[in-house]
Amino acid sequence: MSTPNPLVLNVADSTQMHAYVAQPQHTAGAPGIILFQEAFGVNGHIRNVADRLAAAGYVVVAPELFHRTAEPGLEIPYDNFAAAMPHYGAITPEGLAHDAQAAYDWLQAQPNVQNDKIAAIGFCLGGRVAFVANAVLPLQAAVSYYGGGLHTLTDRAKDLHAPHLFFWGGLDQHISKDNIHTIIDAVDAAGKPYINTVISYADHGFHCDERPSYNKDAAAEAWALTLAFFKEKLGA
Repeated sequence: MSTPNPLVLNVADSTQMHAYVAQPQHTAGAPGIILFQEAFGVNGHIRNVADRLAAAGYVVVAPELFHRTAEPGLEIPYDNFAAAMPHYGAITPEGLAHDAQAAYDWLQAQPNVQNDKIAAIGFCLGGRVAFVANAVLPLQAAVSYYGGGLHTLTDRAKDLHAPHLFFWGGLDQHISKDNIHTIIDAVDAAGKPYINTVISYADHGFHCDERPSYNKDAAAEAWALTLAFFKEKLGA
């Protein structure tokens, strides 16, 4: 199936958002996944994750979350987080919810997507957005890899629609153990289904092979669990 890449989506707040799309080889009846970026844009790593998910049988859309403050196609080097800060600081929960909705609506409209089998996954910033998406969309599954700022979203735990899989690095100095406990305790108190996985020997960003903190073993183990989780909740 031919899809423009990048895709241009209309968002409810009258903005436009570019997104990267990856399609599976087969063209009928695939589950859909919304893939949320790190703070560094929809870059080579995120596109690679999208392609790997597509190879596993999913239609994947990865929206550019900084579209309100950046030109389309923004990619920020991993060693220049300062360049990401103006965009990172400008995002809002409301804007992220609109972005998730626009990506979800696009998947819903695709003839080759099973519209009752849609999930979300995100890394770092995207891990937070995947949680927001699970709270505002009727998803079947969601995954957050080292989601920064999740401890500020405890009020949304009661609204989660689907089982949520969390990954954390035990060596992560960016996300404290207290912050992890805060969000997990909130999900637990809300009675929502979740899997909480701490990889003791992994650091923040352990899944990204373009970052110094990449951990091959942790990435492989987390990815295997992610694919098993999606297969069980979505089928593919």
